[in-house]
Amino acid sequence: MLRNNIELDIKTKCIEQSTTQAKIAENIGTSPSYVNKIVRSKEQIMNKTFLAMMEDLGFDVELHYVEKEDKE
Repeated sequence: MLRNNIELDIKTKCIEQSTTQAKIAENIGTSPSYVNKIVRSKEQIMNKTFLAMMEDLGFDVELHYVEKEDKE
């Protein structure tokens, strides 16, 4: 399971950067509706559009792996 909250991450960074999801969509060459779909998705996804959005906001993305506490 990928532990993140894309919606909160993007919204927070947009506020911090004084930008919008629509502007990010324009900057990375995709539609505002697609950016919104990625942001609002309840599926825990990581894709190239999310990475491009974070890069546009001036951030690198790092993944950290931790062992599950509940091993089955």
